[in-house]
Amino acid sequence: MKKTIFITGTSSGLGKLTAKYFAEQGWNVAATMRSPERETELNAYENIKIFKLDVTKKDEVETAIADALKTFDKIDVVVNNAGMGTYGALELANEDDIDWQFAVNVRGPINVIRAILPHFREIGGGKIINISSWMGLTTAVPVGSLYNMSKFALEGLTEGLYYELKPLNIDLHLIEQGGSSDNNFQHNITWNTNPSINAYDAIVNKVKEVFANSDRGLDDPMDIVSVIYSLATGENKKFRNVIGKMGNDLLAMRSALPIEQYLENIASNYG
Repeated sequence: MKKTIFITGTSSGLGKLTAKYFAEQGWNVAATMRSPERETELNAYENIKIFKLDVTKKDEVETAIADALKTFDKIDVVVNNAGMGTYGALELANEDDIDWQFAVNVRGPINVIRAILPHFREIGGGKIINISSWMGLTTAVPVGSLYNMSKFALEGLTEGLYYELKPLNIDLHLIEQGGSSDNNFQHNITWNTNPSINAYDAIVNKVKEVFANSDRGLDDPMDIVSVIYSLATGENKKFRNVIGKMGNDLLAMRSALPIEQYLENIASNYG
């Protein structure tokens, strides 16, 4: 019997690549996105079905999972991939962007996990793979406090759930990725701005400059997809999976240094 994977945020980038890869490996794929009417590429796959889903809307999450189960009878793996990034000085952030950052990156996975758990309990197990970031384990870029907050929260949520779901044969995994060459992350960032306050301009401009020249540090997105596949199939049983040299180097430095020295080292890159 074919296995089925349920993936959020498949309209572009990592989500779309993951959906296509699993379909090509013979899996059934429940691919979700906010605007399915705009999708054309994934429709070409017989074993991919698209479902409308905004992860911040609890009713849409429940409907998408119910419809996926009607279509495929069973879901074996869930990938919480949908996410967004807000950057800029915290003082300048508007209330809606603060709430949106948390709603998509934290409450979204909570909504999906809560909706899938009754099914996983019924079938005696399942896998949940949460797409996090290096920024969920360490701070490496200034003016990213809101994004860091959301990914730190996702890490804590996933680790906390490990204990309550392990007795139910439900596996949890985290992928700590950085930027990849296919996710166009710079164009998906919401920047906090206020023309009347220029106190943060220097550090924000430095971060934007680093982002603009970051292509050499981007990971191959298929490296991330391969790790997702290895977790889904059970070949890989690691709880945390840090992708790429840059992420692993940052975490090694974070582990080796007192926190004060680590923070100063990062700050010195943007002084």
